[in-house]
Amino acid sequence: MNNSRRTFLITSIGVASTIALSSRQAFADAPKVAESDPTAQALGYKEDATKVDKAKYPKYAAGQDCGNCSFYQGKPTDAYAPCPMFAGKQVASKGWCSAYNKKG
Repeated sequence: MNNSRRTFLITSIGVASTIALSSRQAFADAPKVAESDPTAQALGYKEDATKVDKAKYPKYAAGQDCGNCSFYQGKPTDAYAPCPMFAGKQVASKGWCSAYNKKG
């Protein structure tokens, strides 16, 4: 491998790492979804899954929460993380909405 190719690869890896870290920080700074948010209301989002109206959302079952949903883009131990249902916003790990899909 010649020197210019090696330099290019090393620089590319550094830039990619910086972008990845910046993106993660941007997600960490994203606003949290409020239950009053129109999308949250449409999806029945509750920051605390134990407060879901089971009559209105019969699909809800105890133990379901954002932290174990396939859409949750964080670790189950993260208090908040991004969710594609709420573009650019974070949901509570202990939250729930009607788009819940058990992580496989």
